[in-house]
Amino acid sequence: MEKWLQHDPLMEKVIDLQPVVWLNPKKKNVNETALPLAKKDMEEAEALWIRFAPYLAKEFPATQETAGIVESPFRPIPQMKKAVSEFYGVAIPGELYLKCDNELAIAGSVKARGGVYEVLYHAEQLALKAGLISQEDNYERFADDEFKTFFSQYSIGVGSTGNLGLSIGIVSAKLGFDVSVYMSSDAKPWKKQLLREKGATVHECEGDFGEAITKGRKETLQTPNAYFVDDEKSRNLFLGYSVAAFRLQKQLEEQNVAVDAEHPLFVYLPCGVGGAPGGIAFGLKQVFGDHVHCFFVEPTHSPSVLLGLMTGLKEKVCVQDFGIDNCTEGDGLAVGRPSSFASSFSEQLISGIYTLEDDELFKLLALLADSENIYVEPSATAGLCGPGRVLNTEYYTMNGLNAEKANHIVWATGGALVPEEDMKSFYEKGKALLK
Repeated sequence: MEKWLQHDPLMEKVIDLQPVVWLNPKKKNVNETALPLAKKDMEEAEALWIRFAPYLAKEFPATQETAGIVESPFRPIPQMKKAVSEFYGVAIPGELYLKCDNELAIAGSVKARGGVYEVLYHAEQLALKAGLISQEDNYERFADDEFKTFFSQYSIGVGSTGNLGLSIGIVSAKLGFDVSVYMSSDAKPWKKQLLREKGATVHECEGDFGEAITKGRKETLQTPNAYFVDDEKSRNLFLGYSVAAFRLQKQLEEQNVAVDAEHPLFVYLPCGVGGAPGGIAFGLKQVFGDHVHCFFVEPTHSPSVLLGLMTGLKEKVCVQDFGIDNCTEGDGLAVGRPSSFASSFSEQLISGIYTLEDDELFKLLALLADSENIYVEPSATAGLCGPGRVLNTEYYTMNGLNAEKANHIVWATGGALVPEEDMKSFYEKGKALLK
């Protein structure tokens, strides 16, 4: 890696664990991209969500108000905008919004999109092949004992730092699958306990996400009738996340938020392996084209996607290659090697990546709680300082954008299932750091 350490001040800062903002020199206009997925693939994914809505409404009461559609609120957070502007000393023009995936039903995080979708897709394929159902039937039938008995013949495995494991484990067990979740050492104890309560088998790994997914993949693929949800390579996870763009488009229209050349939309997405933010960014680009500007956010100790894209080597490098330890309190972001599948998209689509220190996660958590009475897990706060960080670069000038008319969306990726005592501890730590 020596050649990456020379003559690049930004790379030196990344290796020194200093917060940076990197603007992506390879970003293309949407009509210039060469991607293996298109809008029609998103539409097919949305159709599957709709087919399964009756099943989800029956089996997961939290989705009944939305008739089985798994979706989160979209809220303006003007008091947080004021708090962040004052705290960082940067006046943020435009409006600030929160996409509240911390409130998503079933799994309480953004992973309810990709994780639940992939399991539903797999279940549908098995049921169709067995002749148990047709796509014209009412999918509420997936809740019947006949289906649960059928799925009990099959197993599902996944490697996770926490939230993806929750989504896969909860919906797989509900359907009747024998599900195993391989958890990295940094996964929170309460997430392991909740999975066991829901009927999943939890395998605790001593290493990080890389070890968990490698072990999970190996053991699952050695098991008859087994299916591995591969966070590093999954097309279906990616498509499950992408559908968020269709839902957000409706929410923006309902709140009269314009997205066009005069009103650019900035979206800030916490990033682990890159699948969830990559899928969402892909979807947003298909819906809003070049009028949306997506920035990923990573911890200074786990900048895996940043290093993969900066070097151009993507999944062929990990943070440990650069002497970085991959230790962060943002457990969903503690990933040392980026997704090969998602990186090929993100390299062409995202505007940039910025990094921040763990303490900032807790400070932002406390500020959000105090200003808006919204509580999220630490990793979900990562996007809240994004508007100010990007404003301090040349990005607006380079792209001929009017900052005064921009709108900003911070993607809150998780938090609803966090135990009260843990959330209290997060908040108190943030308050102490703000003093």
